[in-house]
Amino acid sequence: MIRNVVGSVLALVGAAAAVWSPFRAWYDGRHGRDYALGDLFTGITADKADLFTSILLPFLVAALLTLVGVVLRSRVLVAVAGVLVLGFTILWMVRVGQAEGSLTVGGDAAGLGDGVANALGGGLLLLLGALVMSGRGRAPRVDGERRPAHPAPYDDRPPPEHPGDDPHRHPQDPYAPTQTYDVPTWRPDDRDEPPRHQR
Repeated sequence: MIRNVVGSVLALVGAAAAVWSPFRAWYDGRHGRDYALGDLFTGITADKADLFTSILLPFLVAALLTLVGVVLRSRVLVAVAGVLVLGFTILWMVRVGQAEGSLTVGGDAAGLGDGVANALGGGLLLLLGALVMSGRGRAPRVDGERRPAHPAPYDDRPPPEHPGDDPHRHPQDPYAPTQTYDVPTWRPDDRDEPPRHQR
């Protein structure tokens, strides 16, 4: 339980950092939301992209996967969100490096900005959250088989008067009684005549 809570918090913080990163400077003061998503596959251009066709789109998808993964306690979904954020960030760095000839690290005015650091940190937090989460509980296994989550209901019916009358007795039960015996009993009015087995 504690692991799921800690992992969920890490994942949500990572998703928030990833979504916030395109609104920060990525390279030479240019914000991440200005890079078109298609430029990551065809080459970086100077054209300014619309908000929802920019690099923000895959980060929004990653945030949605994170929310679903936290609700369902799915480590796989959270990990996929982290890979998605890191993958697009690294792809962007490769494309910018090809367009610029090299990458430099700097502040908002020159080189890589803090937006890239937010995206990389958010992706790593998502992967860390997926590792910390324990996931959904599983029923324990006995002899390689899964034990049912709820035991069978208790049979509170009274036992049968004669074991041979039990309809639930297995017909091949080797311990089931095969016949009954009449045991003589001695009654008070039989004082003059002892029981037959005492003669």
